[in-house]
Amino acid sequence: MAMLSFERKYRVRGGTLLGGDLFDFWVGPFYVGFFGVTSAFFAILGTLLIVWGASQGDTWNLWQISIAPPDISYGLALAPLMEGGLWQIITICALGAFISWALRQVEISRKLGMGYHIPVAFGVAIFAYASLVVIRPVLLGAWGHGFPYGILSHLDWVSNVGYQYLHFHYNPAHMLAVSFFFTTTLALSLHGGLVLSAINPGKGETVKTAEHENTFFRDFIGYSIGELGIHRLGLFLALNAGFWSAICIIISGPFWTRGWPEWWNWWLELPIWA
Repeated sequence: MAMLSFERKYRVRGGTLLGGDLFDFWVGPFYVGFFGVTSAFFAILGTLLIVWGASQGDTWNLWQISIAPPDISYGLALAPLMEGGLWQIITICALGAFISWALRQVEISRKLGMGYHIPVAFGVAIFAYASLVVIRPVLLGAWGHGFPYGILSHLDWVSNVGYQYLHFHYNPAHMLAVSFFFTTTLALSLHGGLVLSAINPGKGETVKTAEHENTFFRDFIGYSIGELGIHRLGLFLALNAGFWSAICIIISGPFWTRGWPEWWNWWLELPIWA
């Protein structure tokens, strides 16, 4: 069904959080709103600042361009523009764009009369980003603990932070995050494979129904979670993956300073091994 055939039903007035009717407008099929304007402003400004920062460096190689945070010595103070201040402004722009986009989705949800699960889900992703560039640096007392904006420099930062704790994969929250990421992939690939097999039958066969899908999983694993259930499960798994990935970095440094393998000594000291 073409989008325009039912778009009128949802293109309704109201539901805005700020701006009222003044910002209650659309550009083509896209709702804008006050937070659409602010998200575009922050996104464009942040991108231009990254390009300008790259122009002040010594390379235009996309892999090597890097906007570094301030030195640790600056603490939580504002740094000079070319000594980390640019990173601070870009971080503000990124947070402004992300939060604005989530609030725009809140307005869309209000217009459609639906729940807030989409902005809440996006909020978990924002929390994961903020944990790296705001929460953990504030807890450690310096913006310099944030990651640089660059491809290779970002990967180097991830590697270096991991080695600071000897073996980051022993971080229990990291274990949970990775488990949820892999389980999300498994659950949604099973779902996607099932849907494709149902709506793309072999030559001469009819398209299968939802009952065929449920029957397959009842025969395969003895239980079918159902059409709505699989999406709720996927959302639950994905949100936990993002949430625990944020927790794993927040606790590394502010709450645990030694190697993560050492954290597991409590297991070796259980009386059952005595």
